[in-house]
Order: sequence, then C-alpha cells, then structure tokens
Amino acid sequence: MFGMKSKKEKLEAKLAKLLEEAYKLSHTNRMKSDLKAAEAEELRKQIDAMG
Repeated sequence: MFGMKSKKEKLEAKLAKLLEEAYKLSHTNRMKSDLKAAEAEELRKQIDAMG
C-alpha cells in the first residue's frame, strides 16, 4: 500500500533524526553529541545488516 513505510524506512528516518540532533548538540554539548552519534552508528549497523 502507498503511504506505509517499511521497517527499514522507519529506521532510516530515525537515523536522520539522530544525526541531526547530534549535529545540533555539537555546538553546545560535545559529550551529548558524541552519545547521539554513537547511537546513530549502532542504528546504521542494524540498517546495513538488513540489506
């Protein structure tokens, strides 16, 4: 059906949001930014494993 996102698409959207948050935090709080970036990297690994 049109308009429904696959699991991979949902994870990719979450990844984009995490990366955006990490970027914004990098201007104010490097430690929190690094944590968000690490979380994004783990999510990227899950997406890559999906194929």
